[in-house]
Amino acid sequence: MSLPRLTSCVCLLALLAACTNPGGGDDGTGTSTTGDTGGPESTGTTDAPTGTTGDTTATEPPTGTSDASTTGPDEPPPAPEAFPVLQDIVFYDGYAATVDEPIPDGVIRHSNALVATRFTEEMQAKVQTTLTLGVIVGALCDNYDRLGGVNLALVPKGAQTYVPADVDRIEVARFITPFMDMNKHPMTVPYEWQASDLVPILKDPELLAEYDLWFELSIFGVPYAANEEVDGCAGRNDTQLGTLLLYTDSKKPAPTFNHLVPVAISQDFNNYTEGASDELGTTRKTVHFELPADTANAQLVLITSNHGANAGGEEYIRRDHYVYVDGEMVLQYKPGRTSCEPFRPYNTQPNGIYGPYPQSDEDWQSFSNWCPGDVIDTRIIPWGAASAGEHEFVIDVPDATFVDMQGNFPFSLYVQAE
Repeated sequence: MSLPRLTSCVCLLALLAACTNPGGGDDGTGTSTTGDTGGPESTGTTDAPTGTTGDTTATEPPTGTSDASTTGPDEPPPAPEAFPVLQDIVFYDGYAATVDEPIPDGVIRHSNALVATRFTEEMQAKVQTTLTLGVIVGALCDNYDRLGGVNLALVPKGAQTYVPADVDRIEVARFITPFMDMNKHPMTVPYEWQASDLVPILKDPELLAEYDLWFELSIFGVPYAANEEVDGCAGRNDTQLGTLLLYTDSKKPAPTFNHLVPVAISQDFNNYTEGASDELGTTRKTVHFELPADTANAQLVLITSNHGANAGGEEYIRRDHYVYVDGEMVLQYKPGRTSCEPFRPYNTQPNGIYGPYPQSDEDWQSFSNWCPGDVIDTRIIPWGAASAGEHEFVIDVPDATFVDMQGNFPFSLYVQAE
């Protein structure tokens, strides 16, 4: 694989339930699947406590048969694998100096809100042809909704550490934590994404000959409110507990992408910060990238989320988003779920989003761009055949206002091509 320098699974859920349970309480890891809010495909799912699985065709373990492209005609499929990549990592005040607290062997702390570990050869050998990614967030001393995510970093071979800004990275998952009181059940919230498009990255010999792959887990947190409001949090600066897991099987053939083009990771996107849009006063962002070769099939992988909690802030107003490639519109979407009620059980801290009584779908759709305790969708945009050379990507949210110059739409993008 070349890298241009421009740059609901039953087995997994069982592991989710077993891996992290702060305080020994109920972990609330029932399952269901969130609805897609727009675009050709959206791979984010999360698990509401309903006890049923939403997408059985995509997430059940193998039943004893396998596609002929992954095993021989008389060869049984390999057993599914489910394993932790990062486990029980404590995160700390995101605004404070980086702590010098113990951390598991093989894990590095880039900041209080970002940790990383090398994806070892043993882990790589377990990856089959499908992949599901799971995250568990445990409640500590942050009782507000915060932003988290999973990244993949391409680090020079053999390096023992790295500076995130100095290497190519892609964001592969994003989520919002719920309002959680660490003394109340459930004390953890699970998230899940279908991530089989990562298989050709994790298994590519050409890429692995040049780089080590490092998984990063980011959970931003602030303890100041919890220091006053949550029993047991006075004077503490630990904010959340995080675990990252993978589930893999051979139920479907792996995607066949040969090229990876990192374009942007968590870039600012707003209309009031110099460089965060094409022009101050507009919410239109143009980026250019280069394909290393002609391709018969390419796709773009996009993550955005709307933030700004002030009165009239962008967090509460659903906006149409328009995406263009080389001047042609390839996607129109409006973020937001049909309802945030499935995530109510995880929001154990009283807050201004979840009132004392359930709200109607219409109520939720009138203001919520995302739900505390839910994933942010990873939007897969089919592109098809494309020529080698430079291309232009544009995302435009023309109705965004950013009242009082507050708010942001963190923007991540990468391209995969055959």
